[in-house]
Amino acid sequence: MWQYQAPLRDMQFVLEHWLQAPAAWAELPAFTDLDLPLAMQVLEEAARFSSAVLAPLNARGDRQGCRWQDGEVGTPEGFAAAYQAYVQGGWPALACAPAHGGQGLPQLLDAVLQEMLYASNHGWAMYTGIAHGAYLCLHAHAPQPLRDRYLPAIVSGEMLPTMCLTEPQAGSDVGLLRCRAEPQDDGSYRLSGSKLFISGGEHDLTENILHLVLARLPDAPAGTRGISLFLVPKRLDDGTRNGVRCDGIEHKMGINGSATCSLSFQGAQGWLIGEPNRGLAALFVMMNSARLHVGLQGLGHAEAAWQNASDYARERRQMRAPGRPEGVAAASVDPIHYHPAMRLTLLRLRTVSQGLRVVGYWGAHLLDQAEHANSEPGRQQATRLAGLLTPVIKAFFTDQGFHLASEALQVFGGYGYIGEYGIEQTLRDSRIAMIYEGSNEIQANDLLLRKVLGDDGVALGELLVLVEQEAAAGGRYANPLSALSAKLRVLVKGIFAHTEGDHEYPYRIAGDFLHLLGWALLAYAWARSARLANALLAEDPWYQEKLDSAAFFFSYLLPEVELRIARIDAARAPLAFLD
Repeated sequence: MWQYQAPLRDMQFVLEHWLQAPAAWAELPAFTDLDLPLAMQVLEEAARFSSAVLAPLNARGDRQGCRWQDGEVGTPEGFAAAYQAYVQGGWPALACAPAHGGQGLPQLLDAVLQEMLYASNHGWAMYTGIAHGAYLCLHAHAPQPLRDRYLPAIVSGEMLPTMCLTEPQAGSDVGLLRCRAEPQDDGSYRLSGSKLFISGGEHDLTENILHLVLARLPDAPAGTRGISLFLVPKRLDDGTRNGVRCDGIEHKMGINGSATCSLSFQGAQGWLIGEPNRGLAALFVMMNSARLHVGLQGLGHAEAAWQNASDYARERRQMRAPGRPEGVAAASVDPIHYHPAMRLTLLRLRTVSQGLRVVGYWGAHLLDQAEHANSEPGRQQATRLAGLLTPVIKAFFTDQGFHLASEALQVFGGYGYIGEYGIEQTLRDSRIAMIYEGSNEIQANDLLLRKVLGDDGVALGELLVLVEQEAAAGGRYANPLSALSAKLRVLVKGIFAHTEGDHEYPYRIAGDFLHLLGWALLAYAWARSARLANALLAEDPWYQEKLDSAAFFFSYLLPEVELRIARIDAARAPLAFLD
């Protein structure tokens, strides 16, 4: 019963009108050959792959799960063949440099692709999702011989990478990790220790797997200052098996098609990436990409939940609705999408999903500008804004993905609770995204403590200038948008002042602040969407839906801002300690 079709029309609206990406591409030497028709041709092919190849494997992968035996892992039926189709389609190479065999397309298009993959089959997409981040990490920090050897293999899809951080005693606090790396005479290292919760740590999609591993050198200082990053392949160049073993796989609440592995490194040969004791700095290149992709998982779940709940609500008939659109004949029972409670839920699903798409794609577009903008000030501002948006995209999107999936399940009633209709899998699969790649609580701390207070509010000020420029452009929602920006400026000034006498205060309010900024970004997204859609309505009635969604947002969802502001103000009272 579960299905997914990529919302290509809405994706095009964001690329063409909201972001005006084709005009930006034309000004960047790296993308001058890319225009909107070519971009949409790429995305149409991605949509076909997602709906025809991946979506039919989603429920099967959940039911079958992965199989572990004697250190080897088998993925669900059809996963390996789907990966070969993915490789043959050239998808691993999409946003990688031509020098390594890549297509050199923007990260923005890769973000659209990632939304499709996660919406259609989250479990399968876990194997490929980390690849681009690993590519960026090695490209930025690996010695030239390692770049020459392994970057083309990642780009071609010959090898899939992993990220090996977590240990039994070291989850969010990576400074507690114990994995050791001993230097060898030939310049390599021998790694020993255990890692767990490693997505794709062992599988049958590729013959070789590239593990990016955090470990300590013998003379490393304690804590995060003593962590180095190493590349440890499953197989060495002579074909022999390296000292890496999968000791088992986890039995999980969701994403059962993804092999979540415990790995033991038994004198495994590896090579240093970046500088000694600066592994986290090197890995953050990968983490920023990973956190954007995890945020897109939340968007994918929200979109899939909206599509399936909407289809079901049009078919399911229960009772007479108290209000019908004009021209709809009276009936003894009506489709439930006419009932006010269901309309409210469905409008929330549609409006939040499409708003998240705008903000998520904007984050990816900023990454392209941070790398390719023609001026250094332009690159720096894009870097600051992308850094500000990243924790919001990761945490706010995944929170919304889970809660919207839960609301969608309610549309199905009792049928939603059973496996046949698929929405319960979406709910289960979506929950993990709030935890991994830095829990949402850590993202909130990162946003407020590092990206706002630690930045003296520079990046946030630049964001608010953009919001105020949109308000100045006019449109139906200019006044509420302008008022929102003014409230945020006053609030942040108060946070700075109160933090001086209460250093725990920002930690108490970080979660609410992140959600406040998430809703503010949706307000910005919908105010601009409405202004653009209103100008286009005369040529295409499709844009009326945009106006309807914007009206719903500012009437029904914008009050979330006032709730978060009230909670931030209330949190000035000290928080009791627990014994």
